Amino acid sequence: MSSISPSISSEAARKYAVVTGASRGLGRAFAEELARRGIPTLLVSSNHHISDLCEYLRRTYQVNSNHVVADLTRKEEVLAAADEINAKYEVFLLVNNAGLGGSQAFEATDIEYIDKIIQLNVTSTSLLTRALLPNLLKQGRAFVLNVSSMAAHTPIGYKMVYPASKAFVNAFSFGLRAEFKNRGLSVSVVCPGAMATSEGIRKRIEKQGFFGKLTLVPPEKVAQKCITQTFKGKREILVNPVSYFFSKIVPTRIRTSILTKVVRREVETGQ
Repeated sequence: MSSISPSISSEAARKYAVVTGASRGLGRAFAEELARRGIPTLLVSSNHHISDLCEYLRRTYQVNSNHVVADLTRKEEVLAAADEINAKYEVFLLVNNAGLGGSQAFEATDIEYIDKIIQLNVTSTSLLTRALLPNLLKQGRAFVLNVSSMAAHTPIGYKMVYPASKAFVNAFSFGLRAEFKNRGLSVSVVCPGAMATSEGIRKRIEKQGFFGKLTLVPPEKVAQKCITQTFKGKREILVNPVSYFFSKIVPTRIRTSILTKVVRREVETGQ
């Protein structure tokens, strides 16, 4: 087991890190990266098999790992999860990783699905952070890491309300950081870009051509860099320079046109 990050005290490391959407993909990578550093984890997921991941982390890294099963698209379950966490655990890190998106024509998208995206990406991120805030603030030094997306920088057709929801995550993170910077709470945000969270996703991104392959990053690498930079107090974490500079250098109108064509082709061909 790796030693605890020198950027946090051993006392803080005995407290818990909460990770939402922890059952797979980047959330699972966050959970394992934290456990590898000797940090106890509290994993939040709607998947009841999350207990298996906790058992794996305890066995592999000899570190505490517990779970809360909650559907974060439902306000009452978000608040119930927060109540349980506050009653049982001291929390010094919150990773708001759970998110929902996809690629569809907006007119073909179910209203219920649009609502779920907003509830998970916007509402649950806001409410869970607010509900856990007193717990975080009493730790002396605490951290929030919000997972956004490169889509936050570019309006994209066929992505429904996903880019707008992630633009909210960015603005929410920067505002929260400014408000609490002198109260021991550091807030960071990351826009990871394309990640190979499964073999199917990797193949789909690679079909986008050279640019797709160039911007593909393994979730384990994203998690490692994010946790390191969060504990250093980084405001905005950069893990994919190509995607980031594309979003900064190319005018928004051109980026929107290019990416909309790419996503439309994906939707029309089913690839």
